[in-house]
Amino acid sequence: MTRTHKGIPFIAIGMLFNFGLAVLGWSGFTAFFSNPARIALSIALVAMCGAGAISPDNMSNGDRADRADRWLLIPFAILGLLAAYVPAYTDRREIFVLDGDTVRWFGVALFVAGGVLRYWPVFVLGRRFSGFVAVQPGHTLETSGIYGVIRHPSYLGFVINALGWALAFRSGVGVLLVGLTLPPLLLRIRSEENLLCEQFGAQYDIYRKRTCRLIPGLY
Repeated sequence: MTRTHKGIPFIAIGMLFNFGLAVLGWSGFTAFFSNPARIALSIALVAMCGAGAISPDNMSNGDRADRADRWLLIPFAILGLLAAYVPAYTDRREIFVLDGDTVRWFGVALFVAGGVLRYWPVFVLGRRFSGFVAVQPGHTLETSGIYGVIRHPSYLGFVINALGWALAFRSGVGVLLVGLTLPPLLLRIRSEENLLCEQFGAQYDIYRKRTCRLIPGLY
Protein backbone atom coordinates (compact mmCIF):
# COMPACT_ATOMS: atom_id res chain seq x y z
CA MET A 1 0.00 0.00 0.00
CA THR A 2 1.40 3.39 -0.98
CA ARG A 3 0.97 6.90 0.27
CA THR A 4 -2.19 8.62 -0.90
CA HIS A 5 -1.95 11.73 -3.05
CA LYS A 6 -2.73 13.93 -0.05
CA GLY A 7 0.85 13.38 1.12
CA ILE A 8 2.43 14.53 -2.12
CA PRO A 9 1.79 18.29 -1.70
CA PHE A 10 3.63 18.30 1.65
CA ILE A 11 6.63 16.58 0.07
CA ALA A 12 6.55 18.97 -2.89
CA ILE A 13 6.34 22.00 -0.62
CA GLY A 14 9.23 20.75 1.51
CA MET A 15 11.33 20.05 -1.59
CA LEU A 16 10.60 23.41 -3.19
CA PHE A 17 11.18 25.29 0.05
CA ASN A 18 14.58 23.73 0.75
CA PHE A 19 15.62 24.01 -2.87
CA GLY A 20 14.39 27.61 -2.93
CA LEU A 21 16.52 28.47 0.10
CA ALA A 22 19.57 26.97 -1.58
CA VAL A 23 18.88 28.93 -4.77
CA LEU A 24 18.41 32.06 -2.67
CA GLY A 25 21.74 31.37 -0.99
CA TRP A 26 23.34 31.30 -4.42
CA SER A 27 21.50 34.50 -5.43
CA GLY A 28 19.33 33.07 -8.19
CA PHE A 29 18.78 30.20 -10.59
CA THR A 30 21.38 31.25 -13.14
CA ALA A 31 24.18 31.30 -10.58
CA PHE A 32 22.97 28.14 -8.87
CA PHE A 33 22.86 26.08 -12.07
CA SER A 34 26.21 27.38 -13.30
CA ASN A 35 27.96 24.36 -11.76
CA PRO A 36 27.39 20.77 -12.98
CA ALA A 37 27.63 19.33 -9.46
CA ARG A 38 24.76 21.53 -8.27
CA ILE A 39 22.71 20.45 -11.27
CA ALA A 40 23.34 16.82 -10.37
CA LEU A 41 22.45 17.58 -6.75
CA SER A 42 19.14 19.09 -7.87
CA ILE A 43 18.28 16.05 -10.00
CA ALA A 44 19.06 13.75 -7.07
CA LEU A 45 16.87 15.86 -4.78
CA VAL A 46 13.91 15.63 -7.16
CA ALA A 47 14.36 11.84 -7.46
CA MET A 48 14.41 11.42 -3.68
CA CYS A 49 11.30 13.50 -3.23
CA GLY A 50 9.63 11.33 -5.85
CA ALA A 51 10.61 8.27 -3.81
CA GLY A 52 9.19 9.92 -0.72
CA ALA A 53 5.94 10.64 -2.53
CA ILE A 54 5.30 6.95 -3.26
CA SER A 55 6.58 5.62 0.06
CA PRO A 56 4.16 4.25 2.68
CA ASP A 57 2.29 6.76 4.82
CA ASN A 58 4.69 7.69 7.61
CA MET A 59 3.03 10.22 9.92
CA SER A 60 1.00 7.95 12.16
CA ASN A 61 0.92 7.77 15.96
CA GLY A 62 -0.05 4.09 15.72
CA ASP A 63 -1.08 2.14 18.81
CA ARG A 64 1.62 3.59 21.06
CA ALA A 65 3.71 6.73 20.70
CA ASP A 66 6.29 8.60 22.71
CA ARG A 67 4.99 12.16 22.62
CA ALA A 68 7.62 13.42 25.05
CA ASP A 69 10.18 13.63 22.27
CA ARG A 70 8.08 15.85 19.98
CA TRP A 71 10.08 18.92 21.09
CA LEU A 72 12.99 17.47 19.11
CA LEU A 73 11.14 18.44 15.94
CA ILE A 74 11.95 22.09 16.75
CA PRO A 75 15.77 21.84 16.63
CA PHE A 76 15.48 19.55 13.61
CA ALA A 77 13.34 22.16 11.83
CA ILE A 78 15.65 25.05 12.70
CA LEU A 79 18.79 23.17 11.73
CA GLY A 80 17.09 21.94 8.56
CA LEU A 81 16.32 25.50 7.45
CA LEU A 82 19.85 26.63 8.19
CA ALA A 83 21.30 23.61 6.39
CA ALA A 84 19.23 24.40 3.30
CA TYR A 85 20.41 28.02 3.01
CA VAL A 86 23.77 28.45 4.74
CA PRO A 87 25.90 25.99 2.71
CA ALA A 88 24.83 27.61 -0.57
CA TYR A 89 25.42 31.10 0.82
CA THR A 90 28.88 30.29 2.15
CA ASP A 91 29.72 28.57 -1.14
CA ARG A 92 28.87 31.72 -3.09
CA ARG A 93 30.69 34.01 -0.64
CA GLU A 94 33.71 31.68 -0.31
CA ILE A 95 33.27 31.59 3.48
CA PHE A 96 34.96 28.63 5.21
CA VAL A 97 34.80 26.51 2.08
CA LEU A 98 36.66 23.33 1.17
CA ASP A 99 38.25 24.00 -2.20
CA GLY A 100 37.86 21.90 -5.29
CA ASP A 101 35.16 20.36 -7.46
CA THR A 102 36.24 16.96 -6.14
CA VAL A 103 34.66 17.93 -2.82
CA ARG A 104 31.46 18.93 -4.61
CA TRP A 105 31.14 15.64 -6.46
CA PHE A 106 32.03 13.65 -3.36
CA GLY A 107 29.20 15.51 -1.64
CA VAL A 108 26.78 14.64 -4.44
CA ALA A 109 27.77 10.97 -4.17
CA LEU A 110 27.21 11.02 -0.39
CA PHE A 111 23.89 12.81 -0.89
CA VAL A 112 22.69 10.07 -3.24
CA ALA A 113 24.03 7.21 -1.09
CA GLY A 114 22.53 8.72 2.05
CA GLY A 115 19.20 9.26 0.31
CA VAL A 116 19.05 5.61 -0.76
CA LEU A 117 19.88 4.49 2.77
CA ARG A 118 17.34 6.97 4.15
CA TYR A 119 14.41 5.73 2.03
CA TRP A 120 15.23 2.04 1.62
CA PRO A 121 14.22 1.20 5.23
CA VAL A 122 10.98 3.14 4.74
CA PHE A 123 9.94 0.70 2.01
CA VAL A 124 11.25 -2.29 4.00
CA LEU A 125 9.18 -1.35 7.06
CA GLY A 126 6.12 -0.24 5.11
CA ARG A 127 3.29 0.73 7.44
CA ARG A 128 5.53 0.05 10.44
CA PHE A 129 7.52 3.16 9.60
CA SER A 130 6.46 6.49 11.09
CA GLY A 131 7.86 10.00 11.19
CA PHE A 132 6.97 9.89 14.88
CA VAL A 133 8.37 7.58 17.55
CA ALA A 134 5.48 5.11 17.50
CA VAL A 135 4.48 1.46 17.39
CA GLN A 136 2.00 0.69 14.62
CA PRO A 137 -0.89 -1.80 14.67
CA GLY A 138 0.41 -5.33 14.12
CA HIS A 139 3.97 -4.06 14.48
CA THR A 140 6.66 -6.74 14.22
CA LEU A 141 10.38 -6.33 14.84
CA GLU A 142 12.49 -6.18 11.67
CA THR A 143 15.80 -7.98 12.21
CA SER A 144 16.82 -9.14 8.73
CA GLY A 145 18.80 -7.52 5.91
CA ILE A 146 20.47 -4.29 6.90
CA TYR A 147 18.51 -4.40 10.17
CA GLY A 148 20.54 -7.47 11.06
CA VAL A 149 23.62 -5.23 11.22
CA ILE A 150 22.44 -1.81 12.42
CA ARG A 151 19.22 -0.86 14.17
CA HIS A 152 18.70 2.59 12.65
CA PRO A 153 19.80 2.60 8.99
CA SER A 154 17.38 5.38 8.08
CA TYR A 155 18.99 7.72 10.62
CA LEU A 156 22.44 6.84 9.32
CA GLY A 157 21.17 7.64 5.83
CA PHE A 158 19.88 10.98 7.10
CA VAL A 159 23.32 11.92 8.45
CA ILE A 160 25.15 10.82 5.29
CA ASN A 161 22.60 12.62 3.12
CA ALA A 162 22.93 15.85 5.13
CA LEU A 163 26.73 15.65 5.06
CA GLY A 164 26.62 15.13 1.30
CA TRP A 165 24.44 18.23 0.88
CA ALA A 166 26.93 20.34 2.85
CA LEU A 167 29.93 19.03 0.93
CA ALA A 168 28.21 19.56 -2.42
CA PHE A 169 28.48 23.25 -1.54
CA ARG A 170 32.03 22.82 -0.12
CA SER A 171 30.63 24.23 3.11
CA GLY A 172 32.59 23.83 6.32
CA VAL A 173 29.77 25.60 8.14
CA GLY A 174 27.35 23.07 6.67
CA VAL A 175 29.44 20.23 8.06
CA LEU A 176 29.27 21.87 11.50
CA LEU A 177 25.48 22.09 11.18
CA VAL A 178 25.38 18.35 10.49
CA GLY A 179 27.34 17.86 13.69
CA LEU A 180 24.74 19.90 15.59
CA THR A 181 21.98 17.54 14.44
CA LEU A 182 23.66 14.58 16.16
CA PRO A 183 22.64 15.35 19.79
CA PRO A 184 18.88 15.60 19.03
CA LEU A 185 19.17 12.61 16.69
CA LEU A 186 20.74 10.49 19.43
CA LEU A 187 18.04 11.59 21.86
CA ARG A 188 15.39 10.49 19.36
CA ILE A 189 17.14 7.14 18.91
CA ARG A 190 17.15 6.62 22.67
CA SER A 191 13.45 7.45 22.84
CA GLU A 192 12.69 5.04 20.01
CA GLU A 193 14.71 2.22 21.54
CA ASN A 194 13.02 2.69 24.93
CA LEU A 195 9.61 2.38 23.27
CA LEU A 196 10.62 -0.70 21.30
CA CYS A 197 12.07 -2.27 24.43
CA GLU A 198 8.76 -1.73 26.22
CA GLN A 199 6.87 -3.21 23.28
CA PHE A 200 9.04 -6.26 22.52
CA GLY A 201 10.82 -6.88 25.83
CA ALA A 202 13.44 -9.65 25.79
CA GLN A 203 13.19 -10.00 22.00
CA TYR A 204 14.45 -6.46 21.56
CA ASP A 205 17.13 -6.87 24.22
CA ILE A 206 18.57 -9.87 22.37
CA TYR A 207 18.39 -7.99 19.06
CA ARG A 208 20.07 -4.93 20.58
CA LYS A 209 22.97 -6.96 21.97
CA ARG A 210 23.92 -8.39 18.58
CA THR A 211 23.62 -5.19 16.49
CA CYS A 212 24.98 -1.65 16.43
CA ARG A 213 22.92 1.51 16.54
CA LEU A 214 24.31 3.38 13.53
CA ILE A 215 27.81 2.36 12.46
CA PRO A 216 28.62 -1.35 11.97
CA GLY A 217 31.27 -2.49 14.43
CA LEU A 218 31.61 0.93 16.07
CA TYR A 219 28.38 2.31 17.50
